[in-house]
Amino acid sequence: MEELTFETMIAVFEEMFGSVLFWSLVVAAVVVTLGWVYVLIRDRALGMRQFLVAQLFMPVGAVLAVWFVMVMTSSHLSDIGGPVDMVILLAIALVGAVGAAILVYVIERLLFRRDPTEPAE
Repeated sequence: MEELTFETMIAVFEEMFGSVLFWSLVVAAVVVTLGWVYVLIRDRALGMRQFLVAQLFMPVGAVLAVWFVMVMTSSHLSDIGGPVDMVILLAIALVGAVGAAILVYVIERLLFRRDPTEPAE
């Protein structure tokens, strides 16, 4: 692998997770992102109370993302070998945290549209 290309990364992730799981994760990410855009356009603002609750789920998302990758790659925390491994682990945790916050926020805004403390339109 001389060059790091988009196609190479897709091939690596398909090999790690399997084609079905990888593309299912991609579809889930697209659906959640479209839900986020829909809610932002519909409400024209962030619901701060729901955003705070969503942020409280960020540590859960970080831990679940790291756990998921460790299970899928048959790795353990004892397998961390150096600084690059730590950077990758922290990046996985960051993506999991942000993804969990966005998912929780979208679910909250779709199920409970209005915050009682927000002024009516």
